[in-house]
Amino acid sequence: QGVTWQGVSMQGLLMNSRMVQANFDDLNPETRHLWDGPDGPWDAEANADRFIAMLPVYAAHGLDAVTLNLQGGSPRGYSADQPWHNSAYRADGTLRPDYLARTARILDACDREGLVVILGLYYFGQDQRLADEAAVRRGVDEAVDWLLEGGWTNVVIEIANEVDYPPYDHLILKEARVHELILQARERSSGRLLVSASTRGDGLPPDSMIDAADFILLHGNSVPNADRIREMVAYVESRPVYRGVPIVFNEDDHFDFEDDDCFMKAAVRAGAGWGLFDYRMEGEGFEQGFQSVPTDWGIHSERKRGFFRLLREMTGGR
Repeated sequence: QGVTWQGVSMQGLLMNSRMVQANFDDLNPETRHLWDGPDGPWDAEANADRFIAMLPVYAAHGLDAVTLNLQGGSPRGYSADQPWHNSAYRADGTLRPDYLARTARILDACDREGLVVILGLYYFGQDQRLADEAAVRRGVDEAVDWLLEGGWTNVVIEIANEVDYPPYDHLILKEARVHELILQARERSSGRLLVSASTRGDGLPPDSMIDAADFILLHGNSVPNADRIREMVAYVESRPVYRGVPIVFNEDDHFDFEDDDCFMKAAVRAGAGWGLFDYRMEGEGFEQGFQSVPTDWGIHSERKRGFFRLLREMTGGR
C-alpha cells in the first residue's frame, strides 16, 4: 500500500507467479516415474514441503500471489498430450481427500505469508477426468464448499485455465459458456469468493466473461510485443460491460526483465498485475522452471533471479 514504481501505484496489482506444480501428483502408474528427481522417486508431499519452505523468500521479494490449480498444469511447460493423471476430482466431480489435504497445507502456508492464491479448478488435458457436464458443475460446488468450510480469505477462483483453448472436452468450460460457472460459483459462495477464468496468450475474453468476472485474467504467452500487452488491457477497459474490476496477467513466458519495455513492465504501466510462467526448456538444467516437474522451488536460475530482482524493485519487497 502506498508503493509506487516509476510513478505507477503498485497497490492492488497482484504481482504473481505460476506455481501450479506445488500440489501436483500423478495417479497414472505408467507416467509417475517421469517425475523422479535428483533426490529420488516422486513424492508429492515432499514437493509441497519444499514449495512451502520457499514462501517466505518469495514474499520477501514482494510477491503478492501464486497460481495453483486442482488439475495442475502441464509438467512439461507445453504438452500436446497429457497422459498423466493429475486431478483433485473423481469422475463424478467429488473431491479426493488426499489432494485437498495437500492443497490445504499450501493455502494455509500462503495465508501465513500474506500471499493470495489464484486457485484454478479445471485445466485442459485433465478435464476429461470428469464424466460429464453434471460432474463439472458438481466439482465447482464441491470446491466452493470446501473453500468456505476452510475459511480461507486469501483465495480467489479461476474456474478454468485458458478457456478459449480447443482441447477442453466439456463445452461448459469453453469461452462461450464458462460465465455460467463463474456465476454458479459466486452464487454458491453468496458472493464471498471472487471468481474469474482466463483466456490463452493473446486471447481476449468475450463480453460474457468480462461481465460475469470479479477480476479479469489475461495471458501474455504468444503475445508479439509489449504494445500488444497494452492493447489487451485497453480492449478490456473499453468494453461497455467492463465494471472497473482488476486486470491481471497470471501467465506470461516473456522474460528480458532488464529491457525498459519488457512485458512485466508494460503490464504494470498499463495498470495490470503480471505473473511469471517459467518452464524448463529443452536442454536446460533442474534449476530452471517453476512449471516443470520435478521442480526446483529455489531461485537458482537467471530467469527466476531476473523476475524477483525486478519484482523487489517494483514493490520494495517486504
